[in-house]
Amino acid sequence: MLRMKQKLSQGWFFTGSDGREISVNLPHTWNALDGQDGGNDYYRGTCSYRTSFSKPSFDSGNQRVYLEFQGVNASAEVQLNGNKVMEHDNGYSTFRADITDFLEEENNLVVLADNSVNQKIYPQKADFTFYGGIYRDVLLRIVPKEHFELDYFGGEGIKITPKVEGRDGKIQVECFHKTEGANVHVSLLDAEGACVAQGDGDNITLTIENVHLWNGIDDPYLYKAAAVLVKDDVTLDEVKTHFGVRSFHVDPKKGFFLNGRSYPLHGVSRHQDRKGIGNALTKEHHIEDMKLMREMGVNTVRLAHYQHDQFFYDLCDKYGMVVWAEIPYISEHMPSGRDNTMHQMKELIIQNYNHPCIVTWGVSNEITISTKDTKDMLHNHYELNDLCHKLDPARVTTLACYAMCNPFSKVVHITDIVSYNLYLGWYVPGLFLNDVFFRLFHMRYPDRCIGYSEYGAEGMPNLHSENPHRGDHTEEYQAIYHEYMLKCFQRYPFIWATHVWNMFDFAADARDQGGEPGMNHKGLITFDRKIKKDSFYLYQAYWTDKPMVHICSKRFVEHGTDQITVKVYSNQHQVALYRNGKLQEKKSGNKVFKFKVRLDLNEDTKIGVKASGGVSDQAVFKYLENPERYQLEKKRSKSANWV
Repeated sequence: MLRMKQKLSQGWFFTGSDGREISVNLPHTWNALDGQDGGNDYYRGTCSYRTSFSKPSFDSGNQRVYLEFQGVNASAEVQLNGNKVMEHDNGYSTFRADITDFLEEENNLVVLADNSVNQKIYPQKADFTFYGGIYRDVLLRIVPKEHFELDYFGGEGIKITPKVEGRDGKIQVECFHKTEGANVHVSLLDAEGACVAQGDGDNITLTIENVHLWNGIDDPYLYKAAAVLVKDDVTLDEVKTHFGVRSFHVDPKKGFFLNGRSYPLHGVSRHQDRKGIGNALTKEHHIEDMKLMREMGVNTVRLAHYQHDQFFYDLCDKYGMVVWAEIPYISEHMPSGRDNTMHQMKELIIQNYNHPCIVTWGVSNEITISTKDTKDMLHNHYELNDLCHKLDPARVTTLACYAMCNPFSKVVHITDIVSYNLYLGWYVPGLFLNDVFFRLFHMRYPDRCIGYSEYGAEGMPNLHSENPHRGDHTEEYQAIYHEYMLKCFQRYPFIWATHVWNMFDFAADARDQGGEPGMNHKGLITFDRKIKKDSFYLYQAYWTDKPMVHICSKRFVEHGTDQITVKVYSNQHQVALYRNGKLQEKKSGNKVFKFKVRLDLNEDTKIGVKASGGVSDQAVFKYLENPERYQLEKKRSKSANWV
């Protein structure tokens, strides 16, 4: 075996703001609790981690040992046996260093992680918690002395650029190494492991005849490239990576196309945190998130607002999710942070270049919220946009505009395509304004590709109302909002993508809304992934074909009236409603069905629904003279909204 890995996850000691040292295992964040409880007072500063490990077994004459971190937020200083071996200023990407010459028989490793407030490292102002810690894996990687490049912005030394030509795939494979006189042999393997093309060279283009395309969620077919570094007939190193072959383009009048066919992108945004865990996620957490997205029928995901775990990009490749990948250049331009934006973009692209799921690089998010130096901000954007095209001419660039950024602003017209974060019908009254926006933008800029990068409404599964309205945080109003938005999007086929904000509730410690401080409740699923809100099932009705039916407002059990409207979501054309076991009514419709149902005083009324495909659902409602209150108590809040 040419390469080996050893995970350093056990036996760490952490010293936090209180000066006490405690035992921890990785992944870990020190803001798992105080970053989720509101008050905008979670600890931001420098904390230390230390561990010890024995010198790994390796051939010192022919092998090297790298120390790799896959995520330390936000800055890191790494010391090995008293020697500083690396520094890094990006809380969301992989970084590594060759530590061979610093190794001893027993080794002391110290990491200083710092998420302090500063003016040079993004993000510094945004609607989410900036968790500090070593929250992804740490590895020792033993590689041959002569190896593919590992010292360039966290890359793996291999770059795959596929291009579709007719029925064939032209696959450019570039390999990077520093071994003079060496040859690189490249093999392309299909999903069964059979070789479909091979050749020699550091930069070669191979042909896969009758190529099997990576075709989104319908057929996310993956190939594998294997590159072998050879000198004097001796194999020195080998690197492998998956890749997919696909073409795409965005049409300002017809939207997104994948492999030559119209492929409307409908999906969600995702943050990488959980209740009581923060951003210290395991693979099992990532897998569950992907499972829930697939269950809802998502075909695109905006991985906001930073580089996510490589494992999740791999899942997107595997399951056909079209991805918007971005850096956390967000909310406020910092003149002293330009180098950091360029560095983060280089790491994002170089580390993720081979993922077929990614179609666009996002350069910024809502950057005009509080930016003062507009000229410098625009120049930063132009540089980032040019950098993206230089590093990756095959993909398009995008950015997400703040609601108050008018369509005539220069920032709206820098990237190849653009999207807006609009909450018309939530922060601003009038759901109809979404239609107004699309019509006016498209009328003024008919050749500009426009999407919705964020839209949503807060929804608490414990808050309910017979007469829901904007701002009440009820599950019912959130559902009404999304019902309108889904119909709205159908009216405008030119929209290149829509991304719900958000798939899951997430922590934003500066917030105090919905009766639960420190949270953004716009998710379709709760922070702990245990409750799917009614809106989740609305999207499932629109986006999936597998028969489903769902009764809304199940948690709104007690009512103060003897007649209620029972709302049902289904992707079937007919739904039958049963009251206490007896058929009351059958209705034909499209996605949303409403039934008037009588309730008996002080008695349980059992409601059942059935639809084609053998699907059914049940609920119980009660009519009481003094029902439980499901509404939010009004109170003065110091921070109703993070802005």
